[in-house]
Amino acid sequence: MELKLKSAILIFIVLPFISASLIPESSVTTEKLVKKHGYSIEEHQVQTADGYILTMHRIPYSPKLNNSLVEDKPIVFLQHGLLCSSSDWVLLGPESALAYLLSDQGYDVWMGNARGNRYSRKHAKYSPTLLKFWNFDWNEIAIHDLPAMIDYILFTQNQTQVTYAGHSQGTTTYLVMSSMIPNFASKIRSAHLLSPVAFMGNMESTLVYLLAPVLGHPNGLVEVLGSAEFLPNTQVMEILGQKACSDEAKYQELCANVLFLIAGYDDENLNRTMIPEILAVTPAGASVHQITHYLQEFRSGYFRQFDHFYYRNKKRYGSYSPPNYDLKQLTAPVHFYYGTNDKLASVTDVMKLAGSVPKSALKGNYKVPHEKFNHLDFIWAIHVKELLYDKVIKDINSYF
Repeated sequence: MELKLKSAILIFIVLPFISASLIPESSVTTEKLVKKHGYSIEEHQVQTADGYILTMHRIPYSPKLNNSLVEDKPIVFLQHGLLCSSSDWVLLGPESALAYLLSDQGYDVWMGNARGNRYSRKHAKYSPTLLKFWNFDWNEIAIHDLPAMIDYILFTQNQTQVTYAGHSQGTTTYLVMSSMIPNFASKIRSAHLLSPVAFMGNMESTLVYLLAPVLGHPNGLVEVLGSAEFLPNTQVMEILGQKACSDEAKYQELCANVLFLIAGYDDENLNRTMIPEILAVTPAGASVHQITHYLQEFRSGYFRQFDHFYYRNKKRYGSYSPPNYDLKQLTAPVHFYYGTNDKLASVTDVMKLAGSVPKSALKGNYKVPHEKFNHLDFIWAIHVKELLYDKVIKDINSYF
């Protein structure tokens, strides 16, 4: 095996557990991406009830519209998926990325960043170099991060509702928030969930099948060892993408197949030229507990809270098993959008989810009209605008 390939494999093995505090972050940021295309961008910070300091990015108006001084523009809040960030909503550029398309429609676009990703690595008490900083999963993102960000937006803009759109983990956290804080529904005009992830028993991702038997089995080690940082955003991935995955690189096809292994094979919708740009912003960092919680969902087939093992569950929840999330609590209008080749959100699981929410809340369950459309195509596909975003925007517009 060539030395370069050995080095690349070694990096992929070691990188997930190297703290971003030890290696500089990628030079590609949401702010740079947006400014490059002539759009205005703002950064806003908000502190959660449990001390995490989150950064949001805002595109207040479109340079294509003469509405920069218009007040009370309708608000759309975008929430990224696992290991992603606000950058994923702008990476494709003004002709295809959802944040720009919504801005061009006259919306005030806000993009959240969950605790632990590259833009939200601060806490009132704890440094990200401490394991205690990482002692959270997506349940905490749902009950603390989302409400804090949405409340901040509504307060600063003197409005009463936002339109919510999320991808992958951004759908999971919305469903959890709606289940555990049902009165928050009055603040949601409508929700649009791209590749909704709740039930996961029929997931087909090869990577998940490999990891679940080891990391998805509840045991006391979770409590003893705690959590840690997983796949931070670093210059290593940016450089690796440029050297190994560019159009001139001999390993570009290997890079593409790694993405297909995770999300499903869709050769028609992956712009290989963009792979280095994708790796410059993704992965963006997360907690190991977030990964573990999803693997637990896969093993159990339930949509429920984190399994801390029998006696910890009894102490925390009052029962030996973690409680299920009550999807009957959803009352705000919600739309699902799914793909038939999505290895992380299978059609069977999406249908189970659709049958678990109140019929009065479910306003749409849209199948993307492309048989190979996979999990990552929802944010990076070449034809995502025509296949998906035009429909999403039409649905959003219908509430105004």
